[in-house]
Amino acid sequence: MVPMRKNQGWLPDIFNDFFDNQWMERANATAPAINVIEHENDYCVEVAAPGMTKDDFQVHVDENDNLVITMEKKSENKDEKKKEHYLRREFSYSKFQQTMILPDDVDKNKISAHVEHGVLSVELPKLPVDNNAGVRKSIEVK
Repeated sequence: MVPMRKNQGWLPDIFNDFFDNQWMERANATAPAINVIEHENDYCVEVAAPGMTKDDFQVHVDENDNLVITMEKKSENKDEKKKEHYLRREFSYSKFQQTMILPDDVDKNKISAHVEHGVLSVELPKLPVDNNAGVRKSIEVK
């Protein structure tokens, strides 16, 4: 039985209740949001990374042909009254790594990445399609 809230209809909202974060916990609440988009000639992986710069990322293809995206940010915020005596000092450190299995049609030698407006975009070009692949040639039987 799925708990229901007052003032809700049964059928459409029962699905919303089931998938709502109040009933189901996210697998990793600290992981950045990731979009994967397929276009005709490529795939694009977008990673939400506000405040990150290109120096905070490492993107590579590992020995198993998986795409590995690593983010690491170290920052230090200071509110000081005097240099010798800290009134407040906060350290911050965050690290994230995501490994994704690449589709077979990705040209692994032409992968590129860039950071713009707090989003890391990884372009994964597709290999050219062989139009004759998979086409059966009819052979006349004599």
